[in-house]
Amino acid sequence: EMVNTMLHDAFSVLGPEDAPLLHTDQGWQYRMAGYQAKLKAKGMTQSMSRKGNCLDNAVMENFFGTLKSECFYLNRFSDLDELRKAIEDYIHYYNNERISLKLKGLSPVEYRTQALKAA
Repeated sequence: EMVNTMLHDAFSVLGPEDAPLLHTDQGWQYRMAGYQAKLKAKGMTQSMSRKGNCLDNAVMENFFGTLKSECFYLNRFSDLDELRKAIEDYIHYYNNERISLKLKGLSPVEYRTQALKAA
């Protein structure tokens, strides 16, 4: 159910010209024919990590580690809605405000904007 909710939420914000890439591990839910058909119907490309190779998803594994250490472990959440809101707020902070030395002291959004202007 959570996977279907995530897909529905993603589909609701896609424009007609959007063709995003969705990267997952090889969980059984991502290999189901019905799930893959939904992606294909919306023009989404599915990418999966190779079996037993966590390095394929190293960027996301790093992000989730940072999320846990900077948000999850520092707080107590009274319910799922509070946790969901904290995660949404953290993702916004991470993308728009949190600077990274790897990105020349910029946030990810600032770095991408600068790169697009230079292209």
